Amino acid sequence: MSIQTIDELPTPSLILDRAILSRNLKRMSDRLRNAGVMLRPHLKTAKSIQVGRMAVEGHDGRITVSTLAEARYFAGGGFKDILYGVGIVPAKLPAITELRRRGVNLRMVTDNLAVAKAVAAAARDGDTFSVFIEIDSGAGRAGLPFPEMPGLLDIARLLHAAPGVELAGVMTHAGHSYHQSTPEGIAAVAEQERRAIVGAAEALRAAGIPCPIVSAGSTPTAMHSADFTGITEMRPGVYVFNDLDQEFIGSCGAGDLALSVLASVIGHYPHRNQLLVDAGALALSKDISAQEFQPKVGFGTIAGAAANGIAVVDCSQEHGFVGSDKPLPYGDLPVGSRVRILPNHACITAAAYDRYYVVDGDLDGGRTVVDVYDRINGW
Repeated sequence: MSIQTIDELPTPSLILDRAILSRNLKRMSDRLRNAGVMLRPHLKTAKSIQVGRMAVEGHDGRITVSTLAEARYFAGGGFKDILYGVGIVPAKLPAITELRRRGVNLRMVTDNLAVAKAVAAAARDGDTFSVFIEIDSGAGRAGLPFPEMPGLLDIARLLHAAPGVELAGVMTHAGHSYHQSTPEGIAAVAEQERRAIVGAAEALRAAGIPCPIVSAGSTPTAMHSADFTGITEMRPGVYVFNDLDQEFIGSCGAGDLALSVLASVIGHYPHRNQLLVDAGALALSKDISAQEFQPKVGFGTIAGAAANGIAVVDCSQEHGFVGSDKPLPYGDLPVGSRVRILPNHACITAAAYDRYYVVDGDLDGGRTVVDVYDRINGW
């Protein structure tokens, strides 16, 4: 790779600050190790082998993914214990089998008795499977709702009794932690998450069914949980990069955002106190999650100028409309100049790109491209 500065990159480009990334990874790694909990990072955020290897350094290498494309990609990078954390359907079992035959312990998730029966039937042909039962700990997305957990024992007994099928344990995701904005509020959700998933594990064990892995996790609950008792592993994901949403709910600080979108100023419009950049909805996403607690962040804030309230206030496909409550400093942002936009939701913003241009803020303020990391997209 020839040495470049960010001034030589095409725009829009995805910029990753390696120094901040490393600090984020160490913070979570140390926290969970000190808590006696295994780390199974959710790599749907990074979708990058290079970042994945950094994330599991000092741990046993287990990871989580959200697509079969990610599973194949990380398996090709040497990862052997992979949880595919989206509910499985029978049509995808051959893809699971293909990777497992290559020596990858690709685990899957279900909350459905009919699917569990399909898994058991598929195992009769000599293939093996590892399955988690998903519990809804309050997010209302997927899983058997706690505390009723209808069908839990039926699903568990069927999987446990099926030759070639391992009931790996139970898992949950406290997605509702993203709607809290105080450490106390997130800690309360974390305790709800813990009670639900440990309660499911205890119900299985009381029925004589092993439950070796008790898997919880979101970045907010991993950061703010006061008690991990009974949980064996956590699956945080966005902590690797962080974003405005994580900053405003209190999972990280303003200096912990490792990801930004490099864009060029392409127009000045003083009559409406706006300028345009060449990063629109496809480069930033239209995720407005951070607006729940900070309405004026729009679709991302301008790094270095966020304190002045400069943000991408609207998007069309390839245009970002930058505005502020104060007069914009057009002299500091001439047409052709470059800005770095901090995303609301790092996972969705990054999904628009096929690579990270890696800089290091500790070396030269993040001006020189020190590496390029690839990433996998699609399904």
